[in-house]
Amino acid sequence: MQRKVVLSDYEIPKEWYNILPDLPKPLPPPIDPETRAPVSPAKLERIFAKELLKQEMSMDRWIPIPEEVREVYALWRPTPLYRAIGLERYLKTPAKIYYKFEGVSPPGSHKPNTAVAQAYYNMKEGQERLTTETGAGQWGSALAFGCMLFNLKCTVYMVRASYDQKPYRKIMMQVWGAEVLPSPSDRTNFGRSILKSDPQNPGSLGIAISEAIEDALMHEGTKYTLGSVLNHVLMHQTVQGLEAKKQLEALDEYPDVVAGCVGGGSSFSGLFWPFYYDKVTKKAEKDIEFIATEPTACPTLTKGIYTYDHGDTAKLTPLLAMYTVGSDFIPPPIHAGGLRYHGDAPTLCLLAKEGHIKAVAYDQVSVFEAATTFARTEGIVPAPEPSHTIRYVIDEALRCKRTGEKKTILFNLCGHGHFDMHAYDEFFAGKLPKYEYPENAIKNSIEKLKRLYPWIEELPYLRRSV
Repeated sequence: MQRKVVLSDYEIPKEWYNILPDLPKPLPPPIDPETRAPVSPAKLERIFAKELLKQEMSMDRWIPIPEEVREVYALWRPTPLYRAIGLERYLKTPAKIYYKFEGVSPPGSHKPNTAVAQAYYNMKEGQERLTTETGAGQWGSALAFGCMLFNLKCTVYMVRASYDQKPYRKIMMQVWGAEVLPSPSDRTNFGRSILKSDPQNPGSLGIAISEAIEDALMHEGTKYTLGSVLNHVLMHQTVQGLEAKKQLEALDEYPDVVAGCVGGGSSFSGLFWPFYYDKVTKKAEKDIEFIATEPTACPTLTKGIYTYDHGDTAKLTPLLAMYTVGSDFIPPPIHAGGLRYHGDAPTLCLLAKEGHIKAVAYDQVSVFEAATTFARTEGIVPAPEPSHTIRYVIDEALRCKRTGEKKTILFNLCGHGHFDMHAYDEFFAGKLPKYEYPENAIKNSIEKLKRLYPWIEELPYLRRSV
């Protein structure tokens, strides 16, 4: 059986797929909390590059990839598609399991697919420095890599829990020339305010986003970049799904299930969007399912509330329609740092609300059990984030074993776990807590949001989408 398919360089996609024209309902717009109306592009231009904002709002289905970006992609793309033969044999399942491995990129994850594009567009517009946040460090290292290639300075606010747990991610960013600060930091007004009230605060992506945006707003020649959630970010990631479709075609295969982990939604969306396009345009060969996996410690899709909320803790961002556990959420310090975000991408949340996506949550102990099984059967040590999806894949493959169903499962192994040895060490020592985020904490956070903005539920955009 063939384990790997690699396409030649000319097969790198020439366009990104934009899902906005194919959504089941119009996407609720970002809301300015001061005016209670859709936020003006001019206000967002203080934060983001103009071309990225244009892509964010575009209704064009296909967006050309600049040749300069495709040249950089060629350093690692197309990424390999593997059939998990070792895992299949171990499980004795009739299911076929394929995974798209993004860990072959220089930063070791899917993140440079958008980091390179964002750095390129900012460089073209004359910016000198980019700021961002990072959880586990995949996004920060990817942006440091992209900025290096296009001669931009880079400042990364890294969630303190991950900054302490994953020092080698920090060092990788520094190798590529980035400045890395533990968040909350003493660099920004918001960071200092957090530290004053809670000096041992472990940080969150919401806090780190606030610091990075404040930094960008306070300095000329500086823009903010985001590694997930927004439409243009997810769109850049569709090179994964577009490649996977061609690779499966070479094997005369088509998936019954496409699965991926969700923190903000970029890796999963990048894989499943092109297959969703097939489904809505009636090109799909099967009634394909889309499965999102997340941690029980941050259960946005499985236990969150669908409403408008800020993307950051300081409430500097516009309000976005999404499943959220509250923007003041401080997550437990689980090792899947990339999944410790209080909300999800608006496009992903709309599709979940409309029943096009199913979500499941797992605790980190069961996740590391699955990761270890995968490493011992496939050889690749997976990052904690995609290991949530491996947990689902193993469970589904075992279900197929019980029922005799011959499903084809495709999932995204969005990064390797070479910088996560501390997490594996704690797992083997039996020191990993399971962490179940309490539902009452979610309800309290949402009630706090409603008291701040009592008019949120009356927004016509939200009512149309529910």
